[in-house]
Amino acid sequence: MHATIADFVAELVQNAIESGASAICVDVTEQDGHFEVSVSDNGPGMNAEALQRAADPFAGGRTKHPRRRIGLGLPGLRQAVEQADGALDVRSEPGRGTSVCFHFNRRHPDTPPTGDLPGLFAGLMAFEGDYELRVTRSLGERSYTLSRDELRAALGGLADAGALDLARRYAAALEDDLTKGS
Repeated sequence: MHATIADFVAELVQNAIESGASAICVDVTEQDGHFEVSVSDNGPGMNAEALQRAADPFAGGRTKHPRRRIGLGLPGLRQAVEQADGALDVRSEPGRGTSVCFHFNRRHPDTPPTGDLPGLFAGLMAFEGDYELRVTRSLGERSYTLSRDELRAALGGLADAGALDLARRYAAALEDDLTKGS
Protein backbone atom coordinates (compact mmCIF):
# COMPACT_ATOMS: atom_id res chain seq x y z
CA MET A 1 0.00 0.00 0.00
CA HIS A 2 1.18 3.52 -0.70
CA ALA A 3 1.87 5.50 2.43
CA THR A 4 2.54 8.92 0.88
CA ILE A 5 1.82 11.02 -2.18
CA ALA A 6 5.52 10.64 -3.05
CA ASP A 7 4.96 6.86 -3.31
CA PHE A 8 2.26 7.40 -5.96
CA VAL A 9 4.55 9.70 -7.94
CA ALA A 10 7.39 7.15 -7.77
CA GLU A 11 5.10 4.42 -9.12
CA LEU A 12 3.90 6.60 -12.01
CA VAL A 13 7.42 7.62 -13.02
CA GLN A 14 8.70 4.06 -12.76
CA ASN A 15 5.85 2.93 -15.04
CA ALA A 16 6.78 5.65 -17.55
CA ILE A 17 10.44 4.59 -17.53
CA GLU A 18 9.56 0.90 -17.87
CA SER A 19 7.23 1.68 -20.78
CA GLY A 20 10.19 3.10 -22.69
CA ALA A 21 9.42 6.81 -22.45
CA SER A 22 12.37 9.04 -23.32
CA ALA A 23 10.88 12.23 -21.85
CA ILE A 24 8.98 12.42 -18.56
CA CYS A 25 7.66 15.58 -16.91
CA VAL A 26 6.56 15.73 -13.28
CA ASP A 27 4.81 18.80 -11.88
CA VAL A 28 4.10 18.95 -8.16
CA THR A 29 2.13 22.01 -7.05
CA GLU A 30 0.76 23.18 -3.71
CA GLN A 31 -1.59 26.12 -3.75
CA ASP A 32 -4.64 27.28 -1.81
CA GLY A 33 -4.85 24.10 0.28
CA HIS A 34 -4.59 21.76 -2.70
CA PHE A 35 -1.81 19.40 -3.68
CA GLU A 36 -1.70 18.70 -7.43
CA VAL A 37 0.52 16.31 -9.35
CA SER A 38 0.92 15.73 -13.06
CA VAL A 39 3.12 13.02 -14.58
CA SER A 40 3.30 12.94 -18.37
CA ASP A 41 5.49 10.98 -20.75
CA ASN A 42 6.10 10.38 -24.43
CA GLY A 43 5.99 6.58 -24.09
CA PRO A 44 4.01 4.21 -26.29
CA GLY A 45 0.68 5.21 -24.72
CA MET A 46 -2.35 2.97 -24.37
CA ASN A 47 -5.53 2.47 -26.33
CA ALA A 48 -8.90 2.56 -24.53
CA GLU A 49 -8.85 -1.18 -23.82
CA ALA A 50 -5.33 -1.11 -22.33
CA LEU A 51 -6.24 1.96 -20.28
CA GLN A 52 -9.27 0.13 -18.89
CA ARG A 53 -7.06 -2.88 -17.99
CA ALA A 54 -4.59 -0.55 -16.24
CA ALA A 55 -7.44 0.67 -14.03
CA ASP A 56 -8.35 -2.89 -13.01
CA PRO A 57 -6.17 -4.18 -10.13
CA PHE A 58 -6.64 -7.78 -11.26
CA ALA A 59 -5.81 -7.28 -14.94
CA GLY A 60 -2.70 -5.09 -14.97
CA GLY A 61 0.99 -5.67 -14.95
CA ARG A 62 1.62 -8.93 -16.80
CA THR A 63 3.41 -7.48 -19.82
CA LYS A 64 5.82 -5.30 -17.83
CA HIS A 65 5.93 -7.61 -14.81
CA PRO A 66 5.36 -11.21 -15.99
CA ARG A 67 5.29 -12.70 -12.47
CA ARG A 68 2.99 -10.06 -11.00
CA ARG A 69 -0.65 -11.11 -10.66
CA ILE A 70 -2.10 -7.74 -9.71
CA GLY A 71 -1.30 -4.11 -10.49
CA LEU A 72 -2.15 -1.60 -7.78
CA GLY A 73 -0.69 1.61 -9.27
CA LEU A 74 -3.67 3.35 -10.86
CA PRO A 75 -6.33 1.46 -8.87
CA GLY A 76 -4.60 2.32 -5.60
CA LEU A 77 -4.23 5.95 -6.62
CA ARG A 78 -7.89 6.11 -7.67
CA GLN A 79 -8.98 4.69 -4.30
CA ALA A 80 -6.81 7.13 -2.32
CA VAL A 81 -8.04 10.10 -4.34
CA GLU A 82 -11.69 9.09 -4.01
CA GLN A 83 -11.36 8.56 -0.24
CA ALA A 84 -10.03 12.10 0.13
CA ASP A 85 -12.53 13.76 -2.23
CA GLY A 86 -9.78 14.48 -4.73
CA ALA A 87 -9.70 13.95 -8.48
CA LEU A 88 -7.82 11.75 -10.95
CA ASP A 89 -7.52 12.18 -14.70
CA VAL A 90 -5.71 9.63 -16.86
CA ARG A 91 -5.23 10.23 -20.57
CA SER A 92 -3.32 8.11 -22.99
CA GLU A 93 -3.03 7.75 -26.73
CA PRO A 94 -1.10 5.08 -28.63
CA GLY A 95 2.13 6.53 -29.97
CA ARG A 96 1.73 9.80 -28.04
CA GLY A 97 2.22 8.88 -24.39
CA THR A 98 0.33 9.00 -21.13
CA SER A 99 -0.62 11.75 -18.71
CA VAL A 100 -1.81 11.16 -15.14
CA CYS A 101 -3.01 14.12 -13.09
CA PHE A 102 -4.37 13.96 -9.57
CA HIS A 103 -5.07 16.29 -6.71
CA PHE A 104 -5.84 16.13 -3.03
CA ASN A 105 -7.38 18.67 -0.70
CA ARG A 106 -4.69 19.10 1.97
CA ARG A 107 -7.34 19.71 4.63
CA HIS A 108 -9.16 16.42 4.07
CA PRO A 109 -8.36 13.93 6.87
CA ASP A 110 -7.86 11.04 4.40
CA THR A 111 -5.27 12.86 2.27
CA PRO A 112 -2.02 10.93 2.57
CA PRO A 113 1.07 12.74 3.85
CA THR A 114 3.32 14.27 1.21
CA GLY A 115 6.43 12.23 1.93
CA ASP A 116 10.06 13.08 1.21
CA LEU A 117 9.89 15.04 -2.05
CA PRO A 118 13.62 15.88 -2.31
CA GLY A 119 14.53 12.23 -1.67
CA LEU A 120 11.91 11.16 -4.20
CA PHE A 121 13.19 13.53 -6.88
CA ALA A 122 16.81 12.45 -6.44
CA GLY A 123 15.81 8.78 -6.44
CA LEU A 124 13.75 9.16 -9.63
CA MET A 125 16.75 10.71 -11.37
CA ALA A 126 18.81 7.61 -10.54
CA PHE A 127 16.58 4.98 -12.17
CA GLU A 128 18.42 3.17 -14.95
CA GLY A 129 17.53 3.95 -18.52
CA ASP A 130 17.90 6.46 -21.30
CA TYR A 131 15.32 9.11 -20.48
CA GLU A 132 15.14 12.78 -19.55
CA LEU A 133 13.17 13.57 -16.41
CA ARG A 134 12.17 17.13 -15.64
CA VAL A 135 10.60 17.85 -12.26
CA THR A 136 8.96 21.18 -11.47
CA ARG A 137 7.95 21.82 -7.87
CA SER A 138 5.74 24.83 -7.11
CA LEU A 139 4.46 26.32 -3.89
CA GLY A 140 2.19 29.24 -4.61
CA GLU A 141 4.04 31.53 -7.00
CA ARG A 142 7.50 30.12 -6.20
CA SER A 143 9.04 27.10 -7.93
CA TYR A 144 12.17 25.22 -8.87
CA THR A 145 13.02 22.76 -11.62
CA LEU A 146 15.31 19.73 -11.63
CA SER A 147 16.54 18.13 -14.84
CA ARG A 148 18.06 14.66 -14.94
CA ASP A 149 20.32 15.54 -17.86
CA GLU A 150 21.62 18.66 -16.08
CA LEU A 151 22.23 16.78 -12.82
CA ARG A 152 24.06 13.98 -14.62
CA ALA A 153 26.23 16.48 -16.48
CA ALA A 154 27.06 18.41 -13.30
CA LEU A 155 27.74 15.32 -11.18
CA GLY A 156 29.31 13.06 -13.81
CA GLY A 157 26.38 10.63 -13.58
CA LEU A 158 24.09 9.38 -10.85
CA ALA A 159 25.28 5.79 -10.57
CA ASP A 160 27.34 6.08 -7.40
CA ALA A 161 26.23 6.83 -3.86
CA GLY A 162 28.25 10.06 -3.62
CA ALA A 163 26.62 11.61 -6.69
CA LEU A 164 23.19 10.46 -5.57
CA ASP A 165 23.76 11.99 -2.13
CA LEU A 166 24.78 15.30 -3.72
CA ALA A 167 21.65 15.23 -5.90
CA ARG A 168 19.49 14.57 -2.83
CA ARG A 169 21.14 17.37 -0.84
CA TYR A 170 20.73 19.76 -3.79
CA ALA A 171 17.02 18.88 -4.09
CA ALA A 172 16.62 19.29 -0.31
CA ALA A 173 18.24 22.75 -0.45
CA LEU A 174 15.90 23.79 -3.26
CA GLU A 175 12.90 22.51 -1.28
CA ASP A 176 14.08 24.34 1.86
CA ASP A 177 14.42 27.60 -0.09
CA LEU A 178 10.95 27.08 -1.55
CA THR A 179 9.22 26.35 1.75
CA LYS A 180 11.03 29.04 3.74
CA GLY A 181 10.15 31.68 1.18
CA SER A 182 6.41 31.12 1.45
